[in-house]
Formats: sequence, C-alpha cells, structure tokens
Amino acid sequence: MVPSTLPNPDKVTLIQLTTLIDAPIERCFDLSRSIDLHLLSTHKTEEKAVAGVTSGFINKGETVTWEAVHFGIRQQLTTKIIQMDYPTFFMDVMQKGAFKSMDHEHYFEATEAGTLMCDIFRYEVPYGLAGKLFDKLALKKHMTRLLEERNEVIKKAA
Repeated sequence: MVPSTLPNPDKVTLIQLTTLIDAPIERCFDLSRSIDLHLLSTHKTEEKAVAGVTSGFINKGETVTWEAVHFGIRQQLTTKIIQMDYPTFFMDVMQKGAFKSMDHEHYFEATEAGTLMCDIFRYEVPYGLAGKLFDKLALKKHMTRLLEERNEVIKKAA
C-alpha cells in the first residue's frame, strides 16, 4: 500500500470501497481513468472537466480541473495523477480545491471472478471544528455516495 500524501494523516477522513467487476483488469483500469466516463457518473452534480485533460484517458503527470455543484455551491477541484503502474494502480492528489488536502488511490487485481477494484480515498477538511462537524454530518456520506455511483457506472460500462 502506498502511504498517504496528506500532511496530517491522523486527521483525515478515510473512505474505502471494494467493487468486483466482471471484466478484464485492463478495461477496468482504463475506464477508471476515463474523463468521459467520470463525467457520465457525476451528472447529478453538473460536473465538467474545464482544464487540463478534459476528455479521453488521464495519465501520470497530467492534471484535470473539475467544476461541479456540491451542497449548492459551484466549485473547482484540480487533481494530478502522481503515480501509475498500468494496469494495477494509480493515485491522484488534489492540487487545488475545497479540501484542505485529498488523495485517491485506485487498486486493481485480476481474480477468477473478474477484477477487484479498490478505492482508498482520503481527505482533510478545512475550517477546524466546523469542518469536522460538517464532515461527520454530511460530507463523508456525500463523498461515499459519489464514489459508489462512479464505481457502478464503471461496472456497467465494463
């Protein structure tokens, strides 16, 4: 496992998801880094890719800036793929956005039943105690639901 890139790993919120997909590992890996498929999975938040890689596949060293509406606020998040080992792993890290810090590890393992896709998503909220309370009451559930919906779209597309 790759260590967190976050400055205060003891202060982060952690979301871990595992999804079994009946498809080859290479297809699952590619769909997970597809900008176009990501946009399909986030239509509820009016998400758009507005800078960097805005369509096709994102690769190591590349960035994408997403714009979406969350909790009634239009905001942007820029992430960069900092590590990639095709077709088993890639990691993106927030460069700019509403979180204090954020990273997302994507793992893929070929099994007899298909591909096991594992997400490890970590973030740290700003705004001290108010941010922690908002995270506990709404943000973690919201982020978990977004990741689950994304994984379902990947599963169906695969």
